[in-house]
Amino acid sequence: MIYDVIIVGKGPAGLSAALYTVRANLKTLVIGKNSSELLKAHKIENYFGFTEAISGSELLKAGELQAKRLGADIAEEEVLGVNQSEDFEVITTEKSYTGKTVLLATGQPQKKLNLEGLKELEGIGVSYCTTCDGFFYRNLKVGVLGHKDFAAHEAEELKPFTSNITIYTNGRELEYSGDYSSLHEKFNIVDKTILKLEGKDYLERIHFSDGTAENLDGIFIANDSASSADFARKLGVITEGASITVDKDQKTNITGLFAAGDCTGGFKQVSTAVGQGAMAARKIIELVREKNARTEAK
Repeated sequence: MIYDVIIVGKGPAGLSAALYTVRANLKTLVIGKNSSELLKAHKIENYFGFTEAISGSELLKAGELQAKRLGADIAEEEVLGVNQSEDFEVITTEKSYTGKTVLLATGQPQKKLNLEGLKELEGIGVSYCTTCDGFFYRNLKVGVLGHKDFAAHEAEELKPFTSNITIYTNGRELEYSGDYSSLHEKFNIVDKTILKLEGKDYLERIHFSDGTAENLDGIFIANDSASSADFARKLGVITEGASITVDKDQKTNITGLFAAGDCTGGFKQVSTAVGQGAMAARKIIELVREKNARTEAK
């Protein structure tokens, strides 16, 4: 099945967009885990239409039920990557989906790695994009920092370039949905807590809290789950820090790829996210209808 639009993220921006695309008779899939920052909001009193305060979780639940009622497909799966050929391929922990267009709406990553040497070595041994930088580490010793499926996925992405790959969980228990024994056969797994990264002109070694150290040529950060910015970088989308650059119609520099909500930066409010989702949906509807018309004319 090819979806007209795949929306990555079940927050207010993604669900708002789905309400418009599904009512425009576009086959719509919304994918995401229940990890929106809105879930932490105990009371919301500045969103239009409520005489009494509502919690973030209640608002999200109502939005998801509304999207389902109108006909959207909802998949509670973790998205690991987004690829593009003729259409877009969205890869999750469970399977992969194909869509004519994609809307990124996962918000911004909130967890920051407080690791000595990380910031200083970004771009000279520390990378956030295996697709962008894996080529530079051919036949070298590289690491992936993370403890979830996203880290395992990034390690797989590095296999065409080198066989010397280590997943560093930074003292966290590995949370992997696949076959653990197979993962250990393919990669080295180090569960020690990382103390710091060291290097003068480039990354040279990684130090652990137990006093040991390892030489290392490069390390790719895949901490926790992938964000919209992670997907964007791999596709060659213009970003500024952790924010995706979009135009007034929520379009990125790649045709068919849109972004809305906190992942684009700006005023982080429910009303802003909902409005951006609606704007993105309007342009997605126009683009899909144009594509379908060209296909029918052939």
